[in-house]
Amino acid sequence: MIRAATAADVPDLLRLVRALAEYEREPDAVECTEADYAAILFPADGEPTAYAQVAEEDGEVVGAAIWYQTFSTWQGPGLWLEDLFVMPEHRGAGHGRALLATLAGIAHERGWKRMEWNVLDWNTPAKDFYDQLGALHLAEWETRRLTGQALTDVARLV
Repeated sequence: MIRAATAADVPDLLRLVRALAEYEREPDAVECTEADYAAILFPADGEPTAYAQVAEEDGEVVGAAIWYQTFSTWQGPGLWLEDLFVMPEHRGAGHGRALLATLAGIAHERGWKRMEWNVLDWNTPAKDFYDQLGALHLAEWETRRLTGQALTDVARLV
């Protein structure tokens, strides 16, 4: 079963994100707390800046997709899939496919023209899965990131 996450799912979302960090060989990289997730996904005031869908099996949250709206100057609004993760013991049951289909349905229903995400170059199972769904590999695009001291230094340029 796929459904929109609720505030009660925040601990499970963080559990899945930590499991994803382990899988991606970055076990100490998760800095967000349950309070951070609650404030972003379920703010007391204003609109959320990110959203989550969860996959449940027998009442247990076994997978999640965390996403937010993007904007293309060429095509307008879109959906960015920040993370998609299904616990290893629940893979192959269709949860990942159902999560992606749900997000594609959200984008399609809202008239958004695209859905995008990153995948690690070494994550062959994920790349094969996305290829089977017809996802395009945008080899000509490279991700860039400012973080840490570089982010601070650029912020000081103002």
